[in-house]
Order: sequence, then structure tokens, then C-alpha cells
Amino acid sequence: MKSVKKSSLTKSGKVQSKKKISTTKLLTKKNQRMTTSSTPKKVTKKTVSKPQKVKALKKVATGIFGGLFDPIHYGHLKSLSTVTETLNLKQVRVIPAWQSPLRHQVEGSAPEHRLEMVRSALAQDSQIFIVDDREIRRKGVSYTVKTVEELIQEFPNEIFHLIIGADQFAKFDQWFEYERILQKVHLIVTSRPGVSLPEDKADLPDFLKNKVKSFNKKKIKLGFGNYLYFVELEDVDISSTEIRRRLRHKQPIHEMVPSTVTQYIVDHSLYEKVGKKIDDYLDLTQFCARWLREKGAVNIKAFDLRSLNGLTDFAIVASGTSTRHASALSESLSAQVKEQHGVWPQGHEGAAEGRWVILDYGSLMVHIFYDYVRQEYRLEDLWAKGKEIPLPDLTGNTLPELRMGKLTPNP
Repeated sequence: MKSVKKSSLTKSGKVQSKKKISTTKLLTKKNQRMTTSSTPKKVTKKTVSKPQKVKALKKVATGIFGGLFDPIHYGHLKSLSTVTETLNLKQVRVIPAWQSPLRHQVEGSAPEHRLEMVRSALAQDSQIFIVDDREIRRKGVSYTVKTVEELIQEFPNEIFHLIIGADQFAKFDQWFEYERILQKVHLIVTSRPGVSLPEDKADLPDFLKNKVKSFNKKKIKLGFGNYLYFVELEDVDISSTEIRRRLRHKQPIHEMVPSTVTQYIVDHSLYEKVGKKIDDYLDLTQFCARWLREKGAVNIKAFDLRSLNGLTDFAIVASGTSTRHASALSESLSAQVKEQHGVWPQGHEGAAEGRWVILDYGSLMVHIFYDYVRQEYRLEDLWAKGKEIPLPDLTGNTLPELRMGKLTPNP
């Protein structure tokens, strides 16, 4: 009989199979593992990963620079570069307007041409100065508050700064929903030739004084947290109005606009005299005189000045009964000439004050006064050597109250 190891026998003396033994051992090990797993393991740094921190995006200081740009010129470009450098703006969105709500329509270039001139002027710095065409695409009157709200929604990681000139700052309360603009963006005010920046709080426009929390010559903190910055510019006395005037008189503009803009103007024959659109200036003169009378203008006179070889061939002088009436007359006449003759005036000056408003139609100049101001300048005396144009049912129709001096001045 073969010898059997003791460890291989059961109490009954039978041999336990190796398979049975191995299964038992496995069960025993499994139970040990289960027992061990019920005991909390020691947590180490290797077994637990920390949540990753989300790095906040850095806010970008961005400027908003809007306008008609009809055409864009070196004054605009100087303002852009100075403001960007002074306040460390990372970029500026340059936004040509389709139509300004506070400026009278004048004969200029189409919005699409103005947009292309802006692009050509800023092409070399397009990474910093971004041409934004949203107001041209939107069409209609361009309200800044709508543009601001769109930009904030589209670019939540940008801090916007609206750039305006000191002349616009003085009447900023005339802007549509200006208080909403002040609450949504910071304001940058640049100096303009002939318009000084505020030296102290007393120099601020009335609409802003009660909104100021702190003041110094370079920065104002407003009560709701936004800031207003003042930036002094080197005087560059250039205006789009003067550029258009020069072009219509075939005078050079190379010192006023970039060469790319000049070339674009030449290539597209922009800013030509409105005379090319007007067949008969005498007829236009009589039309304007009749319309002014229908709208209540008084003491209307028209002159044929062609024999004088002056700046214009025809002229009208008329009076409104108040400054507001004079402004309203100019606006009404401008719109009516556009409707009937297809042209806006080349220039429309003085309507904001209403003391002396001028509509420039090239060979016809229309002067509309508040009557008491007209008596100071007496333009008719300058044209005495010209020929007065008969205006049936119009000449001499001065209001009795004005003739007798009973009308109270209303400047």
C-alpha cells in the first residue's frame, strides 16, 4: 500500500482531492478580500484627483468709435491712435452709421461707399481697429444704445468704452436713451478744436452733475460705477464738411485724408457738385421761396447774383418768427427739395441754434433767420447790386406784428 501524507487524509481516512483543496483555498481568499474591502482604505493623493480650476477669461478693453465718416480723415485717425495708446485699449470697433439721428441729411456719399473708405483707411491696422458694418447692414437711423447692447451680448468678455468728441459730449443728453448708454459702457471724451475739456465739476453739462461720484481732470467716476475719461488730442482742424467743400471746388485734400481714401473718391466720382442734378436753378429758387411761404416764413426775398461773380448764383433770405420756427423751416425745406428735386443740400448749418440757418445747394444759398438776428446782419445790403427776383404774392408779406415791432423776441 502506498503511503499517503497525513495532511491529505480526512477523518474518515479518505483522500481529499487536490481540486477540492484548491477550491477551498480560493473561497477562503475571496472571503478575506471581501472582509478587507469592507474596511475603508487609506485615501492617498494618488487615488483622488482634484477638480481642475476653470481659469477666468481676462476682460478685454475695447473702444467703440462711430460716425458717418463722410469721408474718414486724419482727424478721425489721430483720435483713434491717441485714445488707444493713452487708455491702453486692446482694440477699437469702428462703426460707420447708416444715418445719424442728430445730424441733418446732406448730399454726400452712399453708406456703402463710406464703409469702404473706412476699410481702406484702416487696412494696415485691421487687427487693432476693427471695421464693424452692423449699422450699415441694419439700415435706418443708427441708435448707439442698440449697437452697444448688441456688442455686450456678442462679446461678454470685453469691457466697452464709447469714444465721442467734446462737442457731442456737451449735448449727450440729446442722444436716444443716453442714461442707458452711461450705465452699460465707459465714456471717453476727446478734445475738439475750439471746444475745451472740463476743468472741474462746475464745467460739466447739467445732465451729468448729479451723476458724478468723484471728479478729476482725467477721470470721473459715476454713481453707478462706470467711468468717464478725458483725453486731450493734438488739434487737427479737419472736418468732413470742409473736405466735401474742397472736392466740389476741385481743391486738394491730400493733407486731410489717406491716399487710399483720395483714390477711392476719384475712382467712384464722389462729392461732385449738386448742380449736376439740378436742371434749372431759377426754378429751384422760386420753388424754395414758395415752400417757405407756405410754411409761415416771412419777409422772403430772392436774388439773382450771377452778374456779381460771387460764391453763388442765387440766394434767398427769409425769417422765422422764432429760433425754433427757423430750424423747422430749414428741415421742412430740405426734405421737400429732396422729394421734388432729388437732392439734399451740400451743407445744412445752424439748425441746432436756429438763429441763422444756411442751406447750401451749390449755386443757391438759402438763409433762414430768426427775424431779430436778421436785422443785425442785413444780408440784403450785400446783394444790392444783384437782381431781386419777383416773387408774386410773397414779397413784402411781413407779419404786421413784426412790422410794428410788437412781437416779443424768442431766441
